[in-house]
Amino acid sequence: MSKMTSIPFATTLHVRDTCLCLHVQRAARAMARRFDEALRPLDITNGQFSLLMSLNRPTPPNMGSIASLLAMDRTTLTAALKPLERRGLVESFADSEDRRSRRLRLTQEGETLLARAIPIWKALHAALDPVLGDGGPDRLRADLLMLA
Repeated sequence: MSKMTSIPFATTLHVRDTCLCLHVQRAARAMARRFDEALRPLDITNGQFSLLMSLNRPTPPNMGSIASLLAMDRTTLTAALKPLERRGLVESFADSEDRRSRRLRLTQEGETLLARAIPIWKALHAALDPVLGDGGPDRLRADLLMLA
């Protein structure tokens, strides 16, 4: 039996304090909780808000373009769509030019709910943006886009 290598606790502290992935994950979870709480009166999550907003286009998008925008695989997107379809907020239909492909669109109920969510989203951003310091939200968005 080989001797187990011991990782010094100092290494654990170094990773805790410097790991970009850990810090981005923690910030993302904290931000998600804030948006989830704000959107709770509408009975949607921040992820559902983003999905609904991604469908707000002049031409109904296909599943692939939405999956790409939201950085999801198609299976995850399909699972995320199901509760929204059951609520009558979103509908999918066959693409008229490629019957194997599905297109997505907001229903009237989905548009109405999204219109109610926008002021909540704006108010939360108005509260968060000043906290971000030098460069504010624009710098954070630019940095995150560089990582993505």
